[in-house]
Amino acid sequence: MTSLRVLHVLDHSLPLHSGYTFRTLSLLREQRRLGWTTFHLTSPKHTGSGALAEETIDGWQFFRTLVPAAPRHTLPGLGELALMRQLEHRLAEVAQQLRPDVLHAHSPVLNALPALRVGRRLGIPVVYEVRAFWEDAAVDHGTTTEGSLRYRLTRWLETRALRRASHVFTICEGLRGDIVGRGIAPGKVTVIPNAVDVDTFSQGGTPDAALAAQLGLAGCSAIVGFIGSFYAYEGLDLLLDALPLLLRQQPGLRLLLVGGGPQEAALKAQAARLGVAGQVVFTGRVPHAKVQRYYDLIDVLAYPRHSMRLTELVTPLKPLEAMAQGRLLVASDVGGHRELIRHGETGLLFKAGSAPALAEAIVQLLAQRERWPQLRRAGRHFVETERTWAASTARYQAAYAKVLGRPVDVAVERDG
Repeated sequence: MTSLRVLHVLDHSLPLHSGYTFRTLSLLREQRRLGWTTFHLTSPKHTGSGALAEETIDGWQFFRTLVPAAPRHTLPGLGELALMRQLEHRLAEVAQQLRPDVLHAHSPVLNALPALRVGRRLGIPVVYEVRAFWEDAAVDHGTTTEGSLRYRLTRWLETRALRRASHVFTICEGLRGDIVGRGIAPGKVTVIPNAVDVDTFSQGGTPDAALAAQLGLAGCSAIVGFIGSFYAYEGLDLLLDALPLLLRQQPGLRLLLVGGGPQEAALKAQAARLGVAGQVVFTGRVPHAKVQRYYDLIDVLAYPRHSMRLTELVTPLKPLEAMAQGRLLVASDVGGHRELIRHGETGLLFKAGSAPALAEAIVQLLAQRERWPQLRRAGRHFVETERTWAASTARYQAAYAKVLGRPVDVAVERDG
């Protein structure tokens, strides 16, 4: 049996830690378990490797692309053009050396366009995996505005790449619907859902009394928490707005915010302005190895994402990780959450943007402790049966075979 050879073109990789990196490694592990050979090239946007052309980290080999010299002029788009030219040159070198069967470019489109040029030149089919649209990421980071000339140009480039790719993968139905809406044939688009390694998540441990005391949380009637990055779209400002409403009904309740990010200073100022700073604990960023201790302190996890194009289209990982641990959660009813959470079965959904609705959902969940065991079991069952990386990665096989025009073999594990 000849092993399928796939060259993945990535925005960044280890040693950087991000949701992007986590998804990448999970998919690569499962592709290798299927018996496929994977290679990995990072774009010039990856930082931290200096002038290394190749690098091995935690047993994974990565080909690197050097960062191009800064352009002399600062006209819009010149920087991105330089990045794509550099990546195209490096990808051509690596592809000629490795001779993969497929070039698998992962978003942003800055990776897809160079891959398409190299693939056409070398006669290698190119598939494009969209984790988010470049134009939406630019809006989220404040570098452009929706409807601007830059936004429209970026969207045009994204659509062009989608049309030229041999096949398109994406992470959820929300993004798939948008892609098909651009005129891409439905049969050309396959969803590879976000998932979790269920075996790496233990179900709810005993709260650490020493940690609770250290954080000033000993004796609280309930702890509502969020663990993650403090971006504006996460809606933590809404969670703070809901806190006074919660405290009226449960004065002993406390809010635990674990992590950090661009909104941290604004959130602390908001807590002070609302007069609830004494009922909110900001821990700062916590090492990954210690995060489980903080999860175990929390009674209800809150995911109050605001409704915007990004959150309506894209599914997050955090609720899946929470369900894998059998956690209780409330979440706004944005599209990305509705794909993951079954209201009243695996968690509670509330009207996005409404602090009273968020407070009501939390109060309802805290008051119905008899429902907790069933909610925990249902969440865990959902990820065990529908959201494993093995199940997600298996969806590549048919698409790769269609692109190559031949069957794609997979390794078969045999007992004994």
